[in-house]
This record gives sequence, structure tokens and C-alpha cells, in this order.
Amino acid sequence: MKLPIKKAVEALLKLQTTGDSATLIGVGPMSRNLLQASFELAKEDDYPLMFIASRNQVDADELGGGYVNGWNQFSFIEAIKEVAKEVEFDGLYYVCRDHGGPWQRDQERNDHLPTEKAMELGKQSYVADIEAGFDLLMIDPTKDPFEVGKVIPLGTVLERTVDLIEFCETERKKRGLPEIGYEVGTEETNGGLTSTETYEKFITQLKVELEKRDLPLPTFIVGQTGTLTRKTEQVGHFNFKNAYDLAQMAKKYGVGLKEHNGDYLDDVTLLEHIPSEITATNVAPQYGTEETRAYLKLVELEQKLVENGLIKTPSNAREVLLIQSIKSERWRKWMLDGQKDITINEIMQDDELSLEILDIAGHYTFNDAIVKKEINTLYANLAANNIDGKRFVIDHIKRPIRNYSECYNLKGATTRIKQLAK
Repeated sequence: MKLPIKKAVEALLKLQTTGDSATLIGVGPMSRNLLQASFELAKEDDYPLMFIASRNQVDADELGGGYVNGWNQFSFIEAIKEVAKEVEFDGLYYVCRDHGGPWQRDQERNDHLPTEKAMELGKQSYVADIEAGFDLLMIDPTKDPFEVGKVIPLGTVLERTVDLIEFCETERKKRGLPEIGYEVGTEETNGGLTSTETYEKFITQLKVELEKRDLPLPTFIVGQTGTLTRKTEQVGHFNFKNAYDLAQMAKKYGVGLKEHNGDYLDDVTLLEHIPSEITATNVAPQYGTEETRAYLKLVELEQKLVENGLIKTPSNAREVLLIQSIKSERWRKWMLDGQKDITINEIMQDDELSLEILDIAGHYTFNDAIVKKEINTLYANLAANNIDGKRFVIDHIKRPIRNYSECYNLKGATTRIKQLAK
């Protein structure tokens, strides 16, 4: 039987006292290629993986499905199992719901669904997570469309969090399924968990309410370490002292500090994660952007081969990726405030901005039939010239993951965790 994620995190917290701990990476599952890249690295270096899927990325078909490969919870887990088998990975991996709960699909928030309806849909999504076999559920009721730009009252966040954990535990036990972990809190500044005082108040009050109902304490509590991703950059400022203080506070309750928005961090900041005792970091859009960049490099190569008469009919991969990325409009959430409302026509007339949008949002289009077709043509053209395009893409994605895993002391982490958790 697989070691529960709660036990793995407890082992990491113990390892912090000996200096042998590690910071886990929560990988946003942007594509099957990214799954393969992650498994290959984790197999080589013996460390656990967490795959973190938002409701926009992976969700039940009746709730609209997900933009990543059209995966629902069951087909997502099936794909993970298939890729793990292909690369002969036999280590630890955990499937995690990132930002589960009410209003967590863009459509639900844009429609300003009333609280009762939003909670009902959030619960429906959690049931599918539980039945499919997710290992960790993030309980995040803070995307309230009626409180945009305001700090949601801590009492409201607590009440909804406890209600949702109780609901999930009831559904899990009803089905006789193994224990799962929970992640609570939010990295959003309007979630209210930005100061150490509020963070501790949240933990202590949450503990009281959970114990009253005989519910488990969470595995992770998300805290604001200063990170913030915009466009394809880290625009935040990592706050070591805040991170360290939050980590110590969470550890008092046997809980790990989880950091969100961990994309595009520089080496010095990455190295600060072990001494600040952050237990896990979520990284998502960066890996999608790396895959887009890999395709564009292959397109560049294809063009060279065309110029030299080695390819007669080139793919249209670059143009299709560009147009589909702009049309997706999913780049809006990553833009700086002044550019969020720019029109598609304005972007089309600005070459520089168009390329920026492609860099940000290319990965949202990988499941589009027209994009798949052109990438397959690109691969075929390169294969005819002895270039394995897919292998290049996977290796390209591996570069930033490897950088994180080295700085996060992940090599051998699975063995260390298992020895301690016996």
C-alpha cells in the first residue's frame, strides 16, 4: 500500500531537524510530455512527485472537463499510471487537487454563481476526485466573486473549509477508501493569510473546529512567501523571514508549509527553500511555457532544413500555436493590470505582444486538434532528417525541473522518507 501523503510530509518535517529534508515540487500537469519528463527525473534521482491539477485543467465531464488533454479525474489518473509504467517508475507519486472548491472554474466565477450553487458544484468535483483516487485535496473557498478585491472574513473561510473537509471525509469513508490529505489556505492576498499573526490564528481556530468534528488536521497550509507569477516572470519578492516563521508555525501542528506561485525562481531563492523549511512549492505555468519554447526551437530548425532543401512541405506549427494562444484568452489572468482588457485585434496588430502571448499561453492550446496536427507534421519532418522532436521537447522540459530538484535537495528523498516512515 502506498505511503499516504500526510506520512510523507511528517517524515520531511522530522528530517528538517537533521538537515536531510527536501522541498517537494507540485508539478502542474500541462501535458503528457510533462508527466514523462517528471517521471524520468524522479526515477533517476529517487524523489516523490506531486501532480497538482486545478479545476480548469482537470475536472468532471459534466462540469466542463479540463483544458489539459480533455482529462477528467479518471482519465487523468489513468494517463499518469500509463506514463509511470512506460518509464518504469516505481517510486512515490501523489495526485493532488489544486484550488478545489466553489467558484474555482473560471466560468463559475464569471457567472457569479450564488454561494449554495457554487458549493454544490465544488462538492460534486471533490466526489469525482475522491472516487478517482486523488491523494490530496486543496480546500479553497476564497475565490468568492462577491468579495473581489476584499479580504474575505476569516470566519467565512474557516466555516467553508471545515464544512468541505467534513463533506469529503464523509464521502471517502462512505466508499471505504484510504485516507487522503488536505491542503488549506490560499496564496491570494485577498485570502487573508498574508501575515504570520493571521496565519497562526487560522491554524489554531481550524484545529479547534476540526477536532470538534473528529476530522483530520491538514497536510499542508498555504502561506504567502512573497512569490507572484505574472506573464512568464517571477515578479514577487521572496521573503525568507516570513517563509521561515510560517514554516515553524505550521510545523508546531505537524503540518507542512506549502508555497504557491513558485515559477521562474532564481537559484539563490531556490536554495533558500531548505533553510527556510518550506515543505513544498507549486510550479505550473513555467513548465508549460518551456514546452512551447521547445516547439518553437524545433520550428526554427525545420525552417533551416527547408532553406537547405531537406524538407519540402513545412508544418504550420508556429502560426497555429500563435493564433490559438491569442484566441484562447487564457493569458489574461497572467497579464499585468494595464493589459488584462486588451482586445484580440489589438494583439494581432502588435507582433511583439503576439509573441509574448504565445510564450504565456501556448500550453493552453496543446489539446486543440489543429495544434496536434501541425506538431505531428513537425515531428514527421524532423524524423525524416534523423531528429527525434518529441525527445527534444521532453528533455527541454526537464531542464527547469532538474534545477529545482537540485536546489531543493530532492535526490534520494524517497528513500529517506520511507526509512523514517517505517
